Amino acid sequence: MNGSFRGAIFFFLGVALSACSTPSPQSLAEHDPWEKTNRDIFAFDVWVEKHIGHPVDDMYRKVIPEPARKGIHNATTNLHEPIVLANDVLQANVSRAANTLGRILINSTIGLGGLIDVAGKIGLPYHDNDFGITLGQSGVQEGSYLVLPFVGPMPPRDLLGSGVDGFFDPLSWAQFHGKDTWMLARGALRVLDTVDDRRNEFDTIERTSIDFYATTRNLYRQSRDAQIRGEDSKIQLPDF
Repeated sequence: MNGSFRGAIFFFLGVALSACSTPSPQSLAEHDPWEKTNRDIFAFDVWVEKHIGHPVDDMYRKVIPEPARKGIHNATTNLHEPIVLANDVLQANVSRAANTLGRILINSTIGLGGLIDVAGKIGLPYHDNDFGITLGQSGVQEGSYLVLPFVGPMPPRDLLGSGVDGFFDPLSWAQFHGKDTWMLARGALRVLDTVDDRRNEFDTIERTSIDFYATTRNLYRQSRDAQIRGEDSKIQLPDF
């Protein structure tokens, strides 16, 4: 996320949250004092997912065959793994750090730049990690629940973590011709892959939820709590 986009988000939040009415006791009990505004942003994110994300994904699935989509998923995951490695090290988790380093070395070479998840096939499975989890393991609390436009759930601890994670990406520091175009294309592919990967879960959660917003909030917290405890969360969340 570049500085101007981050600034725009904070400006938007400042205006939106200043207009919030007094939170209800239930909202305060859920650590969600901005629930009314959060629900409005959540509804906007759902609209974007359905009317933009899903149609684009329909075209993606029609044009790109499944094996190629799997290769794109593997490659974008491989490019993200240095961030995972940095947080494994910060958390002093030697076994996970060794696992991630092994995945990077194997998939970047034998796996043809990450297109093939060779490491996963030989017993080195992928696990996610980020600086929000690192902060959580250090005792930093989530803060008031927050939903961002185009992003989804992102409480203050995880918003700060996502900003720090950008510094752990080696490509953010590299200098080469066409870098801006490459980074934009890479980000777009990662978003598209995430929408494609989690689309079924999105539809299932929405279809089976009485209150889609509250269900997503609860699932988000359960997933993050599991990751902070060092567990690989099995909970899939709708991604915006």
